[in-house]
Amino acid sequence: MIRLYKNETNPKVKERLLFVIKVKYDNIIPAYACDELHRSRPGGSYWWDRFSTGGIPGLKNKPKCGRHPDTSEETVNEIKNKLASSKQCWTTTQVTDLIVRQSGIKYHFTHIYRLMHKWGFKQKVPRKVHVNTASKEEKERFKKQPERYWTISHKRKSLP
Repeated sequence: MIRLYKNETNPKVKERLLFVIKVKYDNIIPAYACDELHRSRPGGSYWWDRFSTGGIPGLKNKPKCGRHPDTSEETVNEIKNKLASSKQCWTTTQVTDLIVRQSGIKYHFTHIYRLMHKWGFKQKVPRKVHVNTASKEEKERFKKQPERYWTISHKRKSLP
């Protein structure tokens, strides 16, 4: 069991194995083992149940269910190449229209953000422009001026 722990590369599975080792071989109560690993007690119970029913393979990640992508890899590559080769910036609406033309599938605009991020594109955000900033002339006038020293060139005559 310890050899399996050392050879495991997936950190989540490794943590679950450590939990099982603590409970089974070190005779620690599952609640205390969860506290030591900074995990919730229901999570520890879930891991223990998975280990009890499925053994060590039961601790491995299960395949995720979900909808498979409708667009083919070729279509996705065409869209990415078109976006990357263009010198213009693309809005979400323009990307949506492009995807609809290329693949016939319309995605929600929030999913377009996810797709663009997944494809390696970054959102271009304009720099802030301060509306109430002073003009160049006002900034120059505000700068410190060198101090000027005044001297008396002639003595005043004192009054009698």
